[in-house]
Amino acid sequence: MLELTMATVAGEDAAATAGMLMADAPSEPGEVLRVGRDGTVCRLVPPQDWLFVSRVHLEFLCGPDGAWQVTWLRGTHADPSSLVLLTLPGVQTQPLPYGGSAKLPRGGSGEIVIQDRTAPRSVNIGFYHEG
Repeated sequence: MLELTMATVAGEDAAATAGMLMADAPSEPGEVLRVGRDGTVCRLVPPQDWLFVSRVHLEFLCGPDGAWQVTWLRGTHADPSSLVLLTLPGVQTQPLPYGGSAKLPRGGSGEIVIQDRTAPRSVNIGFYHEG
């Protein structure tokens, strides 16, 4: 099972969370959870006017071994208007490359932050991958 929580944070509200949303999916091969502005394909959707988040920004995919990975999907722009930061247990926060993927640890939790490059706004996604 992969569990996701999403909070949107803006400006002076950096210490507060607004609109906490949750989604989960069983750890079965081929299961997918998406984060982005397109509510028809994404389970977690930030505000529609937050254009630094793509229509489909992040994709969480369960592989054949039941392990999950996250991919920052490439959009229509060569240079993204956001930065994606990944924090895993016991590992320093690191950027996730545009179009890149990272495996999520089983039995672990962490955070992925989609950060606006032009304003103090972010979409914070916590995850827990059951072992």
